[in-house]
Amino acid sequence: MDIPFTFTVPLPTAVPTRADKHLERRLSALKGQFLDTERYQAMLAEEDRLVYEVYEIHRPEVPGELLLGISVVHPGQVGQEFFMTKGHFHTVLDTAEIYYVLKGEGFMVMETPEGACSVEALTPGKVLYVPPRWGHRSVCTARQDDLVTLFIYPANAGHDYGTIEQQGFRKLVIEGAAGIEVIDNPRWKQ
Repeated sequence: MDIPFTFTVPLPTAVPTRADKHLERRLSALKGQFLDTERYQAMLAEEDRLVYEVYEIHRPEVPGELLLGISVVHPGQVGQEFFMTKGHFHTVLDTAEIYYVLKGEGFMVMETPEGACSVEALTPGKVLYVPPRWGHRSVCTARQDDLVTLFIYPANAGHDYGTIEQQGFRKLVIEGAAGIEVIDNPRWKQ
């Protein structure tokens, strides 16, 4: 039988005092996700930079349990695009997720299999509810600070990264001439 537990997320480091799994995603894990493939290859040849980290608290993957943890997206860019997570749908598509922004700035890029899109700004203190059927990806637009979020979702939801890996999301967050812009992904095909 499980017992209640607590943990803290000391800032600015954002490394939780409890984590059963620490996942590091480097630039090489995001192959095919950035629009500027030449710049991506040049950066990868120079260094396989750490793009983001996930600290998970393991829970049984059964209905009724909640998986939770901390996501840390580091600042950086590949060409005009900001560093981001791989993004995913849930394997159990009718699963929601909640994000609470602890630190940094960025966006959550979201879409449904049917083509609906939404891009929400993320700032400290903001809570984002991602409804069932919405794939999602965190993007860090801060120059110096990490984008740090607390996430919570049903432990039996699973992750489908493959759908996104095929052609990315329909929207991209870039550094444009006028600052941060959300644009259509020219690689995305219906």
